Amino acid sequence: MKTEQPFFFTLALTALAGLSGCSQFPSSQSDSVAQNPPAQFAPLTHLYDYHLIDRDTREPTNLPGLVKKLAHADVIFVGEYHGNQASHLLQAQLQAALFAQHPNQILSLEQFERDDQAVIERYLESQIGEKTLTDETDAWPNYTGSYRPMIEFAKRHFLPVVAANAPGRIVRCVGRHGPDYLNRLPPNQRDWVAQNPFYDPPGYQPRFFEFVTGQAHGESTSPKKTDVTQRQRQSYQAQLLRDNTMAESLLNAKRDHPDAQILHLNGAFHSDEFLGTVAALAQRAPQLRIAVISPVRIEPEQAHGWLAQADEQTFEKGDFLYLIQPQPAEYVQAQKRRAAMQKQFKQAEQKPCLPMRTAS
Repeated sequence: MKTEQPFFFTLALTALAGLSGCSQFPSSQSDSVAQNPPAQFAPLTHLYDYHLIDRDTREPTNLPGLVKKLAHADVIFVGEYHGNQASHLLQAQLQAALFAQHPNQILSLEQFERDDQAVIERYLESQIGEKTLTDETDAWPNYTGSYRPMIEFAKRHFLPVVAANAPGRIVRCVGRHGPDYLNRLPPNQRDWVAQNPFYDPPGYQPRFFEFVTGQAHGESTSPKKTDVTQRQRQSYQAQLLRDNTMAESLLNAKRDHPDAQILHLNGAFHSDEFLGTVAALAQRAPQLRIAVISPVRIEPEQAHGWLAQADEQTFEKGDFLYLIQPQPAEYVQAQKRRAAMQKQFKQAEQKPCLPMRTAS
């Protein structure tokens, strides 16, 4: 299934500073922020709760204030932690509020892939039911609770929906065989990924490898160092394939609908610090006004004094931040975490690649 587990497992499936100037919402801490004590938040009271922060002022904001500041954005990225319902609540509320301000809107999602586009359009035109939609697109298991509200809003208001991502089976096989795999795809399947699939933004690769090695540290099942290096390199190329394909999909949508405002949903790693998909889009179309909204996980009781204690690096995640509670740990025991990871690797290795043309 096209399910996306927490990010480390996504790397397993695909495998086995920064460009903040691209945003049109730069940070410039005002004198009043430096002179006045930081504002305070109430505790996060439930798992759907969130607090919004304006990076420019370092102060809390609310949904109407956020929407007003996004009035002139061409593309708005909302990073999420997959399955965190506070992220999904914000996305649904933001979609409706932005629509009220700018009805010419497009919804774009990482959670659907380019080869799903025709099925999504059939659903939006009421030619098929929801079960057919989820079956034929192999929708993520949390579709009904997380993305259904967004799709239904678009359907009700006749808004375009973009299946932005590269097909997972192509991404997985690039992670397995390297970038040359794309050269052997039939032409119609090659069109499912970006024409320039491996643009590599400055600062992204070390962040990616730091994340991978941090997650993999201490695992007794790790291969030899030389194998890990090759696997990590191909994992990174697979990650770039996703980022560049989503960026190209966003640019195509903007070219087709030049007056529309695009709301794009993706995992936070694709847009944090204006890297990933954001950097790939800015490289293709530097004139676009891009806004990034990024999540920050905190414990509920940390909200009250968070602004006074937050470091500058955290504020570089996006133009706006939203504080949310972490999800419950999937596994507490290291043995069970290892077993789950090994199962993901095994399942990834068993999945076939798309048929390839015979090399000439």
